Amino acid sequence: MKKLTLLFIAFIAILSFTACTEDDDFTFTAKPDPDGIAFMNQTANTYTLRAPNTDNLAERFVWNEVDFGVQTPVNYELQGAGKEAFSNYSVLGDVTENNLAVTVGDMLELANEAGLDNDPETDAPNSGNIYFRVRAYVGTDAANVVEQTSDILSVSVTLPESSEGIELKRELYLVGDATAAGWNNNNNNTPIFRDGENDDIYYFDGRFAGGDGVEGFKLLESLGNWQPQWGINDGIATSSDILDNDPQAFPVADDAYYSFTINVADGTYSFESINVTDAPTYTSIGIIGDATPGAWDADTDMTQSTFNPHIWYATNFVLTDGEFKFRANDAWDNNWGNASEALSGKAGLGSSDNMPATPGTYNIWFNDLDGRYILIPQISE
Repeated sequence: MKKLTLLFIAFIAILSFTACTEDDDFTFTAKPDPDGIAFMNQTANTYTLRAPNTDNLAERFVWNEVDFGVQTPVNYELQGAGKEAFSNYSVLGDVTENNLAVTVGDMLELANEAGLDNDPETDAPNSGNIYFRVRAYVGTDAANVVEQTSDILSVSVTLPESSEGIELKRELYLVGDATAAGWNNNNNNTPIFRDGENDDIYYFDGRFAGGDGVEGFKLLESLGNWQPQWGINDGIATSSDILDNDPQAFPVADDAYYSFTINVADGTYSFESINVTDAPTYTSIGIIGDATPGAWDADTDMTQSTFNPHIWYATNFVLTDGEFKFRANDAWDNNWGNASEALSGKAGLGSSDNMPATPGTYNIWFNDLDGRYILIPQISE
């Protein structure tokens, strides 16, 4: 009986081994996904590419997941090219996720392959298109790879032409339902004012329309683009580049005036209510000086914000070699000047100093609450 039992066990073992061997010989056959693969993210109308922003996030490309019908991870290869024919292309990343971040530097390399540059002395254009597609595949042996490729996505880019003597710096613009622009990234968004000596520190004293149901505000580095954007995460000011995701908005409790300061280098910020009841409201504020169209004889009036009467701006304002300052109501009773800072700073009320001008075309913003101003170069594109 014992021998019979041993023989039975041996028979079962042989059957099990045979079954395992047959299972090992079974293979899955990958088949193309009938739904294909396509990009799902919305791209900007155009991407402005500046060399100082090389490491910044330009766009996060997102595509649908592909099902090849096999129990193995699907790889996705994002490709970029300077020519639509894709005869030559770069692999920007090979991942198993259905998204990949592309930097300004990545796009600049493709723009260079497309024959674009920002040198006004060359015949090469400074705007045009670059191209992207994504390839999904399974398998490592070339003979057994099953793959699908998306349609080609055309993306418009612009390389602002360089201009001698004008330094391009990081700008930060207000966006959000507590701001004048609302949640519109290209609505004459009010900039905040960069420190005249430390390019990482920014200030803004002004109205924020907070309250119940208001999300608040964020900061954008480039008009018309949602990336990079600045907000908060766990009580620290941070950007989408740092988080690899969108930060939360700065909250605003009430519709009131606040003093906002942010240091983008270390993530510190302050946001405190201020009382502006005694601050004068001016009828007009203009720019005057030998660097302006009216020289020292006549102001060029700025536009007063309808959202905040203490914010003034002038668009596409041409400055020539010389000096300028701000004054209220076409008179010298209230005027602001600063001797040392040209592109941004804090002008003193009643100062005899003038701001030095670097010739060029600018969007100029001025805050009569604290005398802060900023000149944003408008490079021809």
